[in-house]
Amino acid sequence: MWTYEKFLEYPIKIKNPNPNMAKTIITQYGGPDGELAASLRYLSQRFTMITPQAIATLNDIGTEE
Repeated sequence: MWTYEKFLEYPIKIKNPNPNMAKTIITQYGGPDGELAASLRYLSQRFTMITPQAIATLNDIGTEE
């Protein structure tokens, strides 16, 4: 059996919360032009490639994003 304890590995104390900066950071990861969307586009396009070089290139770019 396992136990889930919700706590951060390193304690954080936020003195001045900035909602605009938080929104910008979240948009970079999960928005339509964010890193995650770009990565998934590259990784899904590799399945339609014919040559092994193209597959390897798209795989490398997608994992780097």
